[in-house]
Formats: sequence, structure tokens, C-alpha cells
Amino acid sequence: MRPLTEQDIRSSFVNCSKGEAKRLAIPRDLDERPWDDLDFLGWRDPGAPDRSYLVVERAGGPVGVTLRFPSSQRGFLHRSMCSLCLTTHPGNGVSLMTARKAGTAGREGNSVGIYICTDLACPLYIRGRKSPGGGARFEESLTVEQQLARMTGNLSAFLDKLDA
Repeated sequence: MRPLTEQDIRSSFVNCSKGEAKRLAIPRDLDERPWDDLDFLGWRDPGAPDRSYLVVERAGGPVGVTLRFPSSQRGFLHRSMCSLCLTTHPGNGVSLMTARKAGTAGREGNSVGIYICTDLACPLYIRGRKSPGGGARFEESLTVEQQLARMTGNLSAFLDKLDA
């Protein structure tokens, strides 16, 4: 992924108002992010524990999405799998995140959900740059490139539902 600026990020959001995009918390460490290892930029909002954000490069440029997830989640005995990268995590390592749909449908309260790694580090798990604490990655016959292609395909399908 190419490095993004704060302005790139703020102008990319498709499911919130321009005012909301201006006010959301942008990571302060953009210069330190491992851009070569990222297929999307994802972060949690430190001031709002139920919010996360995701920005992905698409054909028309970066597309940003605001995500919400429940503040109370399952216990630590439960193990869940991310729908994007297929990494398993115990407890709260995977969350059902919902995104308000774009346009009129979103203003009417319609949303789309996906189970995703709570820390939004899917590309780093696939590349072996980060290990899931107490979780696992299945040994696959697919190459890392094929796993990344599957992840970006899953993410693209999710993003396509926001406009549907």
C-alpha cells in the first residue's frame, strides 16, 4: 500500500459526513507504519472504544470506512476466526464490526457487518510480521501472495456491500 497522508485519509471516507471525517482520530504514527506490509490501513479510535477505521486503496483511490463494534464481547474461552485473513483468536481478538452503508441507505440506518481481527492487523498476520496472542494461523497450501489476494477479495466484497 502506498503511504497515506492525513488529508488522503480524511477525504476517503464513504460512510460518514465530511464533518465526522474531519473530527475522527487519525493515527499519529503514519510515518512509522509498515506501508510495504499493509494492504489496508486499520486503526482503533483511542477516544471511542467502540470505533475503528479502515482505509483501502481501490481503483478510484483510497476508500475509508468507519466501523463500530460492541464494547462488551464474548469471554476468553471462545475462539473466533477473522473473515478477512482467517486468523483465529481467543476471546475478544475477533469482533463483529458493522459499517453504516453509504448514501441514503446509511442515513436510513442500514449497515453491513463482518467478523474481523479486532486490532485490524490482518496483513501483518498473513505475512508473519505479527503473531496472534493465543490464536493461530492455519497452515495452508496457498502462498502468502494467494492468501493476501483472498484477504483483499474478502475485503472488497465487504466494501461492495456498502454501496449496494
